[in-house]
Amino acid sequence: MTINIQPIGNISTPYKEKFGIPRQPGLVKSAQGKIIFFEAFNDPNYLRGIEQFSHLWLLFHFHQTADKGHSPLVRPPRLGGNQKLGTFATRSTFRPNSIGMSVVEFEAVSYQNKQLCLTVKGIDLLDGTPILDIKPYIPYADSISQASGGIAQHGPELMAVTFTEQANKQLENLAPRYPTLGPLIQEVLSQDPRPAYHKDSHIDKTYGITLYDLNIQWQVINQQNIVLAIT
Repeated sequence: MTINIQPIGNISTPYKEKFGIPRQPGLVKSAQGKIIFFEAFNDPNYLRGIEQFSHLWLLFHFHQTADKGHSPLVRPPRLGGNQKLGTFATRSTFRPNSIGMSVVEFEAVSYQNKQLCLTVKGIDLLDGTPILDIKPYIPYADSISQASGGIAQHGPELMAVTFTEQANKQLENLAPRYPTLGPLIQEVLSQDPRPAYHKDSHIDKTYGITLYDLNIQWQVINQQNIVLAIT
């Protein structure tokens, strides 16, 4: 049996590469995404009434890993990459149908120059990700207070993030273009995006991450992320 699915649009996000994307939605609340609808769905009627919902479910395609296949077992980052679980017991990107889902915060709908756009926040999607469907988040049905979260029962421990004098000056210069860049960098780095095998090491390494068209460089010193430069 084969099912053909047509994406309804693409989402534009600050995340230009997989490294640094939070592992779950809602962890980086400053991360904004804009869904640009394809011609067949470029009709404001598709979104009529959506503003009454504070949050939405996005179903999307893991387009950059879809051609890399899948296996029954994966190594979840939450377990340090050292233990295996079944693919269907995780949110791994390597899945039989390469479908992901994220709950995001509704922000705005616009229709300018005959282009429909939906703006959302708290995203964890790579720039250019194809969106397959949008559904309203229903609190009484979608939030189960006594649910068990298994290996992900609790959110990640956050790291402190500080900016050098140079980085702060660069933030000030970039503020007209990216007014929420400071909080975005802070929230992304507080999740500690380093590979799991680096987290117990004491290597003096400078890391880099791309947000928008910018390179963010930082070091980990005394379990703090120190932002060195924004270029």
